[in-house]
Amino acid sequence: MLKNQRAKQVLGRRKVKAAISEKLKVVSIIGARPQFIKAAMISRAIESHNLLNKKRKINHIVVHTGQHYDYAMSQAFFDQLTLPAPHYHLGVGSGLHGWMTGTMLTRIEAVLMEARPDWVLVYGDTNTTLAGALTAVKLQIPIAHVESGLRSYNRRMPEEINRVLTDRISDLLFCPTRNSVENLRKEGIELGVYNTGDVMLDAFLAYSQLALRKSRILFRYRLLPGCYSLATVHRQENTDDRTKLIHILEAFSQIAKKENPLMVPLHPRTLKAIKKERLDLSANSYLRLISPLNYLDMLALLSQAKVILTDSGGLQKEAFFAGVPCVTLRNETEWVETVQAGWNRLSGTEPKMIVRAFHQARRPDSWKRGRFFGDGKASERIIDLLVENSPFQLANTRKSLSAIFRSMKKDPQGRSKD
Repeated sequence: MLKNQRAKQVLGRRKVKAAISEKLKVVSIIGARPQFIKAAMISRAIESHNLLNKKRKINHIVVHTGQHYDYAMSQAFFDQLTLPAPHYHLGVGSGLHGWMTGTMLTRIEAVLMEARPDWVLVYGDTNTTLAGALTAVKLQIPIAHVESGLRSYNRRMPEEINRVLTDRISDLLFCPTRNSVENLRKEGIELGVYNTGDVMLDAFLAYSQLALRKSRILFRYRLLPGCYSLATVHRQENTDDRTKLIHILEAFSQIAKKENPLMVPLHPRTLKAIKKERLDLSANSYLRLISPLNYLDMLALLSQAKVILTDSGGLQKEAFFAGVPCVTLRNETEWVETVQAGWNRLSGTEPKMIVRAFHQARRPDSWKRGRFFGDGKASERIIDLLVENSPFQLANTRKSLSAIFRSMKKDPQGRSKD
């Protein structure tokens, strides 16, 4: 699999070896849609850092596990966000949790043993996140976790297990909110914890206006701003439970009307579940089931929607950033700030509760949105913290301290006091 290293074009092996003494080497391990977005912002921050720091550059190596592999769920993000092509594409694909995580461990281990990075960056809470962190800690490579400290307190969610375990073995924990810092403190994790703000806000601020200018998604589906709603469902707890899935789709059908078409980009897992259960959703022409969207089209569609209905953590935040009311198709959320501010309602999966929450969704006072997620400079802070905590920087700090202590042991004439 390592022979298929598509992205050795930027960092050839000879160049990497020659740069080891000069560059801080960071490996980003990604594999799912939200991780591509976060890694793109980190990549931009690294490029800015390298322009300003000619003597201490960062060598950024991208590893794609292949957890998401469809063009719309993967390559489209690399193309639109100018994320460098992955140096290693592991081609793992989808499967059962144990098989997927185990296969990733084996393939990531080979990459890290070859690359020997100073830091491994993992993002979010997917199987890719956990596999990357486990591999790194076994090889005694420092781990930095982007989007650390999130908790839904629902251990039935695979994502919750992934994020809790990853936080336990990470050396730097980059939290998006004060609440996530507090979650870690309650668990006794305080060393290496930083409230950097949310990298997804960086992305929203960087691309939302571009999306509105370039995307033709509303024209394509003949939609008017504010005259449609947007829904997604992809969580395993909802798609793999037949009753929950039927209830959610029943609620979608009730909500979708002539004055409020409901756009539903279908995640591959959801489409597979619908086909497996042989569910017929063709009766309501205002329930528009469409293919997964690229990042700019999704931003344009959500930014101009009337209401968002979703079980996605990322979409809850993006709705908040865009000032669009949200209904979360779960009984809990890791993004409690959006609920506390009045922009997000938890509905569960009962049809009546979903429909009621949809009709109750309103835009609260704008001041309530606050700045829970930072100021849009999270990526820059993360890069600064990686550099500050790098072996090179720590070694220089120790040398400086040693020099100070030596000077303290000398009298004014430079003679040793010993």
